[in-house]
Amino acid sequence: DVYKRQKVEPVKQTTLLVGIKTTGQIETLPSKKVEVTAPIPGTVVELLVEPGAAVKKGQPVAVLSSPELVELRVQSQEKQAEAKADLQQAQADLNLAKQNLQRQRQIAIAEIEQTRTELKVAQEQYDRDRDLVNVGALPRREMLESQAHLAEGKAQLSKANSRREVLEAEAQLKRAQSSVEVANSRISLSHAAYQMRLKQLGNRANEKGLVVVSAAISGIVSDRTVSLGQSFQDAGGKLMTVVNDNQVFATANIYEKDLNQIALGQKVNVKVDSLRDSASAPGNGLRTFSGQITRIGSVVESETRIIPVQAQLDNSDRQLKPGMFAQLEVLTNQTPTAILAIPSNAVVEAKGKQLIYIQNGDAYQSAEVRLGQTSGNMVEVKSGLFEGDRIVTQGGNLLYSQSLRSDNKTPTVHPETTVKKDATIPWWLVIPASGAIASAAFWVGRRTSPQLMPVIEISANKSPLWNDNHRVTEAHESTKNQK
Repeated sequence: DVYKRQKVEPVKQTTLLVGIKTTGQIETLPSKKVEVTAPIPGTVVELLVEPGAAVKKGQPVAVLSSPELVELRVQSQEKQAEAKADLQQAQADLNLAKQNLQRQRQIAIAEIEQTRTELKVAQEQYDRDRDLVNVGALPRREMLESQAHLAEGKAQLSKANSRREVLEAEAQLKRAQSSVEVANSRISLSHAAYQMRLKQLGNRANEKGLVVVSAAISGIVSDRTVSLGQSFQDAGGKLMTVVNDNQVFATANIYEKDLNQIALGQKVNVKVDSLRDSASAPGNGLRTFSGQITRIGSVVESETRIIPVQAQLDNSDRQLKPGMFAQLEVLTNQTPTAILAIPSNAVVEAKGKQLIYIQNGDAYQSAEVRLGQTSGNMVEVKSGLFEGDRIVTQGGNLLYSQSLRSDNKTPTVHPETTVKKDATIPWWLVIPASGAIASAAFWVGRRTSPQLMPVIEISANKSPLWNDNHRVTEAHESTKNQK
């Protein structure tokens, strides 16, 4: 239903933010455009995303096979095998050293016990001989022999306590323990070069030497320059580009004379020719994107006297594409007084004219207007409307299309068709007709530019009836009279 898609609003006076207009281009934020590169020389064996696909930060996008990683992995495994063999040998030597030490200590303990027993006997013999010598019952020579045996027993006990074989067994045990520690260290170091290389890559790899490359940011895969099976001799080869265009730049040039009106944070309205407002029909107003200036160039171009500025725009619906040409309006001033302004969606472009549909009771009257300056989605009306007029702000193009279809169905007045001038008109139709004519004359007289415009009337069943009040009505009445 045409009328269900219409929106009617009163014309009001308002102040408009106006400013400097220029043209520019949509660009991606530098920090939101990242090239995904090969972190290592290798061959592309799998591509996990297509151009235009949405990816998350850290999501795998490609898999590379790396000969370097394969070689490092093989070397690591070989070193680990050697280290494990050395560890087994060292562990065996350690066990033997422990057994030898235990045996030598047992031997030493037995010798010590025997020596202590012999020493005790020698001590008792010496004590007895000394007592006998003191009473003159034994020659002193025999006491001295007992004393020599006692000294020899003490020497044997000291030797047993510091048995050389035990010391050697203890040293052997220490060497075996050191060998075990060295072998364990070699096992740990056997993976060091491989693991360090993986850490340098910052990527996941498996035992087959496959490296998974991930997206550095969330965004859209804007292009993929690599093909399956392609090889890279060096690290850094480009695989694809990921762009996050939730925020974009509109870059334009401002003349030096206008520079004093520009400041960081200033509001900017941006329009793109290819993006229409979703509420308007084709041919109606452009969609307005709002943003603010985030960068002003530091150097004025010597010949053209211009300076670049950038405005950051929200693009969460991803309608703005890098490379699009844009119309920028840097809002610098406000109209000093309220002016008549309407939504640009209300304007219908028809044969080089700007038309507005005005509600007149149950009908819609088209009126030509003269427009002035614009600000965002609002446009100044210099003539053709009055404050308080109720106009169609949504669906005007549908009304215009309906008028064209209705105009094609207008009855043709044939030359032989005549209107009976002497037809009797009932007196009770005269008064209402006179009132209607007076009302229409008053309403049409309000237009600043009187013109012949068609009216769309709404019948009881809400079907639009398209008539030209100044031309078709008479022919229509003639047709009715003939019937």
